[in-house]
Amino acid sequence: MAFGNEPVPNMWRVIRRIFVLAISTLFLALFVLWRIDNPRVENLRMALVDRFVPSFDWTLNPITSVSRMAADWQTIDSLYEQNRELRRELQRMKGWREAALQLEEKNARLRALNNVRLSPRLSFISGEVLTDSGSPFRQSGLLNIGRIDGVQDGSAAVDGLGLVGRISGVGEQTSRVVLLTDINSRVPAVIQPSSQRGLVSGDNTIAPVLEFVEDAEKIRPGDRVFTSGAGGVFPADLLIGQVATGPDGRLRVRLAADYRRLEFLRVLRQTPETIIEGSGELVGTQPDLPLETVEQAPESGQ
Repeated sequence: MAFGNEPVPNMWRVIRRIFVLAISTLFLALFVLWRIDNPRVENLRMALVDRFVPSFDWTLNPITSVSRMAADWQTIDSLYEQNRELRRELQRMKGWREAALQLEEKNARLRALNNVRLSPRLSFISGEVLTDSGSPFRQSGLLNIGRIDGVQDGSAAVDGLGLVGRISGVGEQTSRVVLLTDINSRVPAVIQPSSQRGLVSGDNTIAPVLEFVEDAEKIRPGDRVFTSGAGGVFPADLLIGQVATGPDGRLRVRLAADYRRLEFLRVLRQTPETIIEGSGELVGTQPDLPLETVEQAPESGQ
């Protein structure tokens, strides 16, 4: 069996050697042909190129397609990287835009604080709200101004729109303001234009209750509510808000201050009235004459 199958492998071995020899001879001939510098050989080379190269265009198409795909892939990769960079830049720009909007809003609130009309007898100091303890049991805030800034216990605190609350607790550098919405807040008020008096009582809601009104029939929703100055806790004529009717049918006050954005507050300091002593000295009276001059006066008249 082995002797019968032996000629077949030998034949394939011979054919393979002949094929390798032919390919090597062809490549060697082409190499020599392309290295000879002769006009006739040059013409032969051009004739071979014209004869065989167009026939191999179909073999070059896949290579060209692959090259184009590689170039397109590089372009797509570059575009993808640029897109990622633009997204990061857009994210940074959104952050700057948000910061600019916050600064613009803060600037508007500061301008609003500057536009508050105060009585000439009132001075003020502005502070920033550090924290807000808006819990269900206490409505208050902490300011970054205190005793060294001239803040006094019981002073009124306003924003750019209206009354916010009163100072209750003063430290050296901080103070606490109890908001009008706090359940312990009571503010004597007057309702215009009816000039009815009442009491604005906080109940831990955004709209305090208007109680102890003299004649509720004369009050209409939308009437403006101001501090009356009764009791000497708050100065008079500070805007609190407008009258509104609550879901429970009770009269409430829609506060003018923006409690959702309390960032800066103005603490009012009421200047005490100047007490004039010895008012007679202000009248231009003649000084007392010496006794001798008074006695000599009739003689001169004679």
